[in-house]
Amino acid sequence: MKTREELIDDLLTLAFAEDVGDGDATTLSTIPADEQGAQHLLVKEEGILAGVDIARKVFEKFDPSLKMTVYINDGSRVKPGDIAFKVEGSVRSLLQTERLMLNIMQRMSGIATQTARYQDHLEGLKAKVIDTRKTTPGLRVLEKEAVKIGGGGNHRMGLYDMILIKDNHVDFAGGIPQAVRAAKEWMKANGKNLKIEVETRNTEEIQQALEAGVDRIMLDNFTPERTAEAVKLINGRTEVESSGGITLDTLRAYGEAGVDFISVGALTHSVKGLDMSFKAC
Repeated sequence: MKTREELIDDLLTLAFAEDVGDGDATTLSTIPADEQGAQHLLVKEEGILAGVDIARKVFEKFDPSLKMTVYINDGSRVKPGDIAFKVEGSVRSLLQTERLMLNIMQRMSGIATQTARYQDHLEGLKAKVIDTRKTTPGLRVLEKEAVKIGGGGNHRMGLYDMILIKDNHVDFAGGIPQAVRAAKEWMKANGKNLKIEVETRNTEEIQQALEAGVDRIMLDNFTPERTAEAVKLINGRTEVESSGGITLDTLRAYGEAGVDFISVGALTHSVKGLDMSFKAC
């Protein structure tokens, strides 16, 4: 299993390969090799800043001699006109790293901003908004990091770090009791210790999940009213998550029903990047 640092390094290697290739023809042909300069990241829209630490990795990987001075850190609320950081060094290096850095910063900041907007709607409640696996292939580690920067939580990183028994698993396994029993036996045989969550569609399945001894119950496509009834039935015996078509307009109603988590795919799958630019200074 690769570490976070290894995944990010792999991502940056691929990103530079597809963008820079064997060299930026425009920059190499117009800018002298010894030209020195500086650029700063200019914020052009209100939101939550995210990706500063990854931006540093972009610059360091391409040209370790670049000097980055940070003025605003990840998780800070920013507004138009704010300068997040300045980078000094080879102009050729600045120009060749600009787009990759901006792509990462804009997307991560957009996700963090979206997450903060959702979490703010749950103010005063115990419910936490969490992400899903509806992420951009290859960018998951960055997108889920952005969710946390925005004040949300991560559901699971992938298929390997939690057992989530969904409706198809239940149907193919022959039922919730059978699926949970098989999952526990598999973990014991393979030396695993993972949380088990079960997606439920009705009261009968909730009861089966409780009897099977799971760590979390997902209430899939329940109304807020049915959710409140389910939370009362579960009565704190396990964690409770709401999922399925939940929007910013309906979010608080689910939180008020008493769930612990609300998973929202929209945190990552259809986010608008935060507007910013990297200009000479």
